[in-house]
Amino acid sequence: MTTETASNAAFEDAPPAATTVPGILKVSAKSNPNAVAGALAAVLRERDTAELQAVGAGAINQAVKAIAIARAYLKTSNLELLCVPAFIDVEIGGKGRTGISLAIMRRSA
Repeated sequence: MTTETASNAAFEDAPPAATTVPGILKVSAKSNPNAVAGALAAVLRERDTAELQAVGAGAINQAVKAIAIARAYLKTSNLELLCVPAFIDVEIGGKGRTGISLAIMRRSA
């Protein structure tokens, strides 16, 4: 198992972040971007900000696709999205990993 696969598997097995920290969604390489987009849109209809966290290239790819899809979902609510990426350090399986945090903010379109 590669480091990326191990990281994504561990990230995927983490408890749903939306129930532990409001507005933070963890994305894995196996995440369905349409489902993540729906969750992201739901959070942003309720709050001004949300955060996607991803570890590994595949997970980051799914997260970025989800943001693009969420833009379409929120267009009917007259909302536009802004995204600010940043590096984060996360612990997966007792080891430190570098991931990406995508801070998403809504604004009126």
